Amino acid sequence: MIGNTLVFLKNRLNNHFRTLAGGSLNDAWEDKVVFIDGDQKPDSIAFKLGAVSLVLFHIEQENLLRPADPYVRVSAEGVATKVQPDICLNLCLLFVAKFKDYEQGLHYLSSIIQYFQANKRLDRQNAPELDKSIDHLVVEFTSLSISQQNELWGLLRAGYLPSLTYKVRTVIFRQEGGAPTTAVSEQIRRGLS
Repeated sequence: MIGNTLVFLKNRLNNHFRTLAGGSLNDAWEDKVVFIDGDQKPDSIAFKLGAVSLVLFHIEQENLLRPADPYVRVSAEGVATKVQPDICLNLCLLFVAKFKDYEQGLHYLSSIIQYFQANKRLDRQNAPELDKSIDHLVVEFTSLSISQQNELWGLLRAGYLPSLTYKVRTVIFRQEGGAPTTAVSEQIRRGLS
């Protein structure tokens, strides 16, 4: 699901850039948003020249969305089932622009900001290609302090390049099915009466 989310965002941005350039979705087009090459030396990271690299640099658990009883889920039909609690994750993303022309890299970063400003919430209404396992995503711009940026670029073992950080909320891992619990169903019914 994490990979599906990143591929979805990468494709959305590439389609946005293609549209801005006046091309159609069927035109041959070199992606401007790319993933880093996975077959790199472990001691450093290299970003593709002429592109914006998308890097997942942190995954954090979202605890604010936990229900009162995380081991019970009630279906639309009112049937309670015993399940393992959902795992809600926020994905922290880094968009790194590496272009020969410095201004061109800044242009692409500005376009990313504009895109996510206009499309902060992505769901099946405005993004029908969103994976069925994902209800919706909320994309928020985040600012790192100078010391946090220094730590991040130190971890990447790379020299600083113009970049943006975003937090994608919330990717939910949910147990499908579950065992019906008669006692829980009865308690819920009594509470609704």
